[in-house]
Amino acid sequence: MAPRHLERHQVSRIGWMRAGVMGANDGIVSTASLLVGVTAAGTGKQAIMVAGVAGLVAGAMSMAAGEYVSVSSQSDTEKADLARETRELETDPASEENELTAIYVARGLEPDLARQVAVQMTARDALGTHARDELGISEITTARPTQAALTSAATFTVGAALPLLVVFLAPATALIPAVSIASLFSLAALGAVGAKTGGAAIFRPVVRVVFWGSVALAVTAGIGALFGIAA
Repeated sequence: MAPRHLERHQVSRIGWMRAGVMGANDGIVSTASLLVGVTAAGTGKQAIMVAGVAGLVAGAMSMAAGEYVSVSSQSDTEKADLARETRELETDPASEENELTAIYVARGLEPDLARQVAVQMTARDALGTHARDELGISEITTARPTQAALTSAATFTVGAALPLLVVFLAPATALIPAVSIASLFSLAALGAVGAKTGGAAIFRPVVRVVFWGSVALAVTAGIGALFGIAA
């Protein structure tokens, strides 16, 4: 028997990494933008902190619920597809074997070899083979609602805590620049860490998150200032 060559690929992290990066990014951007907008409206520091804490709690719960519902929908779809595939394997195995053969031919195998591969793979694990090669469902891509929900809520909380800490420490006269600068640096670091974790180049993710964070901060600051003047 040939020795197994085990590799760990970055794509195996995609489930929790996507939820984690999105949660942290949203925590920083939404909370910082809320704080900047409320500050620009001329609100006192205590009220700004209350608004920020409320935004943190509401955002974390919203992220958890949203991730759980959306990923659960994906999980339900996967289960329905697997149940249908199970029935088809039981009622019409010949057609399923032909279908698998056609998939392997389309990937470049000769028809006879494709047939042999389909027969052997079906004999070993028919449902697993069809799930992977026909439906695109594998252990890596399988939906995990609870993992996604907890990861998003936790990382949102961590991300949102940073601009809140800046508000707590910074003088009232410098809240907007302090929160904005700290948040943009945090977003840049998050983009770099996310890219590094996923094995991708760093520059584009960093530019992307910093750009959209800047837009969010500028828009909410403008709206806050407008309402402050109106009041």
